Formats: sequence, C-alpha cells, structure tokens
Amino acid sequence: MDRKEEYFTIRMVSEMTKIHPQTLRYYEKAGLLKPERGKGGVRLYKREDIEKVMKIKTLTQDMGVNLAGVEVIFKLTEQLEALRTENKAFLNQEEEKQ
Repeated sequence: MDRKEEYFTIRMVSEMTKIHPQTLRYYEKAGLLKPERGKGGVRLYKREDIEKVMKIKTLTQDMGVNLAGVEVIFKLTEQLEALRTENKAFLNQEEEKQ
C-alpha cells in the first residue's frame, strides 16, 4: 500500500456516494471494484475507486445498465484507452523518424 495515497473505508465511501456498504461489497464480489485491504482485511478505497463507484451508480441508476453491461463498458473503455496509448506511441515514433 502506498503511504502517500489517501484511503477511505467502506463507511466513508458509502456516505460519500450514498450507496449502501452491502452494495459496495456486491460490486466487489461482481469484480467491478478491487479495493485494497488493510489490517484485519478492512477494505480501503482510493479516490479512483470512488470515481469508479460513481460511474457504476450513473450507469445503473441513471442509464438503466445492468452490472453485466457495466462490466462490458469498463472492459471496452480499458481497451479503448490502451489503443489510444498505443496509437500515440506509434505516432510519436513516426514523428521521430522524420
């Protein structure tokens, strides 16, 4: 665990996002979240985890996407970002050749 990073407990994340702790545990069980673990197995969430929770909340509550759909959206988003990074690196190499 990175000591410089700010961490939040499940109770804090629940209060911040207005999502019940049991729902957060369910998201973890479904593989959508992977909080780090502290002493005694306490779930510790980073800011990026909270952002992800808010995306899940928006997709499920505001847009009617089920959790399987959220998983697909997250995977496609990751693939798109990887392709963008790869494309940027390729373009930079091409510029250096010229």
